[in-house]
Amino acid sequence: MTNMLHSYVEKLVKIYSVYSDDQYAEWSKNYLRNQFDFIGIRTPLRRRITKQFIKENGLPPKEELKDVIFTLWSLPEREYQKAALDILQIAKKDLSSEDLLWLSNLIVKKSWWDTVDVLSPHIMGYLFSNHKELIPAFADKWIEDDNIWLQRSAILYQLYYKQETDEERLFRYILRRESSNEFFVQKAIGWVLREYAKTQPENVKLFVATNNLKPLSKREALKTYFESYSAMEGVPVMSCCIAALFLCEKHVSEEE
Repeated sequence: MTNMLHSYVEKLVKIYSVYSDDQYAEWSKNYLRNQFDFIGIRTPLRRRITKQFIKENGLPPKEELKDVIFTLWSLPEREYQKAALDILQIAKKDLSSEDLLWLSNLIVKKSWWDTVDVLSPHIMGYLFSNHKELIPAFADKWIEDDNIWLQRSAILYQLYYKQETDEERLFRYILRRESSNEFFVQKAIGWVLREYAKTQPENVKLFVATNNLKPLSKREALKTYFESYSAMEGVPVMSCCIAALFLCEKHVSEEE
């Protein structure tokens, strides 16, 4: 570690330690199933602290960025992985295709939804949108990997693509993992479909109705429809699940 790098991370560690809260740290640890230690800094405060830190100290030089991120990732408290993600989101415009290899390693280190759900749509998704030629070498392989966080990342990288979504690839990834029993994979499928439904609602309804998705994935995918139906009929959202799914199937039969 260079002196500059040591100084950059050490400064941030020193600042974060001032805001430690043992009670909130314990709550946060329990919330993430006792997998990580915490300092106890609430997310809005952490973001303000990090933003001010970067304003005063700048981003790490490009040649030091990887080492800064890996150093933060290696620290035991979860806030430092979140700080690494905060830095990456600000620095992502300076990232290149050469950075994707080391960035993808973060998906499988200290993996949980709270880091993967930033890395995939916000960092990987950004890079893939600018370097589509890299998708076969990375995302196409992630969906085939046994690691559920790589699978989730492959499914979610297009989360905010809207009209730029590669629908064929998205649906292909989902069908590859539609039978998964992993909660975080099923949830990702439903989440990305629900988001894509804001752009292509009929395509999503047809896809859900004509494929054997897990119940959790279906519920999540059609959540917007459930909520709309609930508001219209004045009944609980969960009571609308069967009705919404029926409407999807009716749509298919009408198309046929």
